[in-house]
Amino acid sequence: MRIRLAERTLCGAALFEVIMSVFTIAIIGSALMGSFTYGFHVMRLVRENQRATQIILEKVETVRLYSWDQLLTPGFVPATFTEVYDPQAEPGHQGITYNGTLSITNFPNATSYQNDLRQLVITLNWTTTGNMQRTRKLATLVAKDGIQNYVY
Repeated sequence: MRIRLAERTLCGAALFEVIMSVFTIAIIGSALMGSFTYGFHVMRLVRENQRATQIILEKVETVRLYSWDQLLTPGFVPATFTEVYDPQAEPGHQGITYNGTLSITNFPNATSYQNDLRQLVITLNWTTTGNMQRTRKLATLVAKDGIQNYVY
């Protein structure tokens, strides 16, 4: 009879081990799925930030190509703009819409060359797929004759 008691004890231990291993696998699986979800969320935010940086850079490079007189002409540089995440995609499936403002103001500091500088401020706003409001802003200076005193 002692042999049968030993077998019953082993059967109970095996059931307990199975329950604990299933519990452990469930915890590890849920942690793994949570980390995948977090990783995909972070990658989406990184892509959105990268696209915002590309849009701001595009606007700065466009302004760089304007002459000084064009920059000072009111209304020549559009004050607002809208860009989509993927303009090549079908309408309605283009992704996030980026709304931006571009302002050109006088140089904020009082200096002798104040009339030859303008401050360019580009602000970009968008709403992520999780309804988070995001903003990126760039402020830079534009000189009348560029870095050197040459005329194009």
